[in-house]
Amino acid sequence: MHNDIDYMKIALNMGARMLGQVAPNPSVGCVLVKDGMIVGRGVTQPGGRPHAETQAIAQAGDKAKGATAYVTLEPCSHHGKTPPCSEALINAGIARVVATMEDPDPRVSGKGFTMLRAAGIEVVSGVLAEEAAFQQEGFLKRVKHGRPMFTLKLASTLDGRIATESGESRWITGETARQYVHTLRASNDAVMVGIGTVLADDPELTCRLAGLEKASPIRIVVDRQLNIPMTGKMVTAAGEKPLWIITREKSDAGKIKELEKRGAIVLTVPTNDDGYIDLGVAARKLGERGLTRVLVEGGAYLAAALIKDGVIDRLEWITAPSLIGDDGKPSLKPLGVETLVQRHQFKPYACKMLGNDRLESFVRAG
Repeated sequence: MHNDIDYMKIALNMGARMLGQVAPNPSVGCVLVKDGMIVGRGVTQPGGRPHAETQAIAQAGDKAKGATAYVTLEPCSHHGKTPPCSEALINAGIARVVATMEDPDPRVSGKGFTMLRAAGIEVVSGVLAEEAAFQQEGFLKRVKHGRPMFTLKLASTLDGRIATESGESRWITGETARQYVHTLRASNDAVMVGIGTVLADDPELTCRLAGLEKASPIRIVVDRQLNIPMTGKMVTAAGEKPLWIITREKSDAGKIKELEKRGAIVLTVPTNDDGYIDLGVAARKLGERGLTRVLVEGGAYLAAALIKDGVIDRLEWITAPSLIGDDGKPSLKPLGVETLVQRHQFKPYACKMLGNDRLESFVRAG
């Protein structure tokens, strides 16, 4: 017989489907259960609306009355572009609401639960809260800290090399691993690279798996001196596939105007004492624009800079069973670590094989 945990797992699986497609909203799953049967399911739709609860209620119809709603985040209580989900649950005659946690958004922050209880609905909170917080980390990070969650993806040989000395890197990992990277892109709002990667590879940074083409993320390039080629794939497609460029405040105004004319969005950011872009400020600017999840794909300079600035929250490291040696290009540039106390530490949380390659997933420790 199902219990609250079992049904909440189903709701969390629903919510996972739309990660990367609903910013600035959280990807919420909702399951309605009555007499031991699931009568309605819903998940936040692309762009953030409709919300999960209204989707599940619509599917359930009259069967929603007297049902229990399992929701992966506190139902909203404020009027925005749509009426509050708490109000929708009340009007549908829901008898009980089981949620994972309170929504930290100041517009909600317990008010949804209060509204439900005032209407005589039983409210249970805290079911699978840790799992939900992990799934919603991007949304929670933006609400609490004003920036998205950043995930760094690295693909290297066993000795940490991403290319030969000449720069040859296609392909270090196998086809299964490369397909996995496309699913990672689909589950993030944006994918970020440094200008070095653009100049070396002229990438598209789209999701090219069948059926997921529309899930391609915003492409972000960190380009301090605006060296991005006007004839490259990213700029020529900027009118159809969103391209954001992060550059320094004193960048060439003429180049900025030309890039904007081609459809790119240029974000200017102050530099730090070393003359490089302040990535902490850049992260907050992305948060202001509603991004919750950013995947960083390269290169070694950008990855090291983000780690040093404490911006990387998760690490997805794919290791191929091969060796290049010390003459190959390293996955990370210097981090300025002189003692073990200064090292950047991560905790493993998952590991699996992707064909012959090994994927290890980590979260930042502390």
